[in-house]
Order: sequence, then structure tokens, then C-alpha cells
Amino acid sequence: MSRLRITEIFYSLQGESRTVGLPTVFVRLTGCPLRCHYCDTEYAFSGGNYMNLDEIVAVIENYNTPYVTVTGGEPLAQPRCLELLQKLCEQDYHVSLETSGAIDIENVDPRVVKVVDLKTPKSGGMARNLWANINFINIKDQIKFVLCDRQDYEWAKMKIAEHQLDQKCEILLSPCWETLPPADLANWILKDQLKVRMQLQLHKILWGDKPGV
Repeated sequence: MSRLRITEIFYSLQGESRTVGLPTVFVRLTGCPLRCHYCDTEYAFSGGNYMNLDEIVAVIENYNTPYVTVTGGEPLAQPRCLELLQKLCEQDYHVSLETSGAIDIENVDPRVVKVVDLKTPKSGGMARNLWANINFINIKDQIKFVLCDRQDYEWAKMKIAEHQLDQKCEILLSPCWETLPPADLANWILKDQLKVRMQLQLHKILWGDKPGV
């Protein structure tokens, strides 16, 4: 039976994306090929415990919510993540996938909402962006940029225009936690009249920067 290496499964409020604030079960897979400077889940790079798909679903069923987010690390670094996503969709969960965009998303179940985090210059992971993934983005998906400074903002603005990303799906701009003042980002977006959604990390505002929230 297919199994995945799991760092944690926990229940919290969704802190980001279109479903922010909704009670959600998070399935955090172990492992990531990237090493972004601002990563807040380094504890998921290694370790974890193997669970088969039925065991994972059984844990999710303990919580009274239809929302499930599969995250990491980089969840797609484990190929059988695709099987988990399909299984959750077949059980009528509202499934979202948080992925760096460094791994091919072509075969992700079309029912899954893909939240693709394109890496900016200051992230240290920009070279890993797989731009071909843009071809597999649809209107219900979201593309996210985590911004560390004005340079990152200008780069993101350039890429949005170059690839016409705001015509493909919703664009999320996030200030890097305790690095870029949120008000600065808000003012830049308003001045430039960008067609984007600014988001803050609700879970960190509520509980701080720690695992399992």
C-alpha cells in the first residue's frame, strides 16, 4: 500500500490563501529540495514517520471540517503525494496543495486548488522556479510571492506582467514575516494599482512563528 513520510498532521485556522480563517486540517509532508532563506518549516526537511494513505485519511476524519491542505516542506518531492491528493478529492474534501513550484504540477488532480509559491530573488530559491508550471495553472488556483524588500516586489511585478499571471489566476503578495513591513507592501500595491490580493499570515499573528499552527 502507498505510504508517505509525514512530519505532522494538525488542525488549525488556515492562515493564508483564499480560505484564510477557515478551520482546516494540514498534512505536512517531510522533505524539500529547496533551502529558502526565510523558510519557517526547516523542521520538515528530515525525520517524520511513514503513514499509509488510509491512516492519513483516518486522522483527517477526526476533525469536523471539509478543508484539507497538503503542505511541506515540498509535498510533491514525494511522488505518492499525487495519490493522496486524488484520494482526498474522491472523499469530497476541499483540497489545496501548497507547493514551491519547483516540481512539475501537471499531474496534480484537477480538483485540487494549487497554491504555487514562486521564489523571489531574496528567497535564495529563484533558480528553482519551474516556469513551465504556469501552463498548468487555472482560474481556481493561486500564485504566491513572498517578498523580502522592494527589489522582490519589483521583480514580482515584472513577472506578473511578463507572464500575464493576473489573467490566469489570483495573485497573492505576502510580506516576509518580520522582514518587510506590511504597511510598506500595502502602499506599493495601492500606488501601482496592482490586481493582486495582499495577505498576512494569520496563524503567526495569532500564535507566533512556531510548528503546528
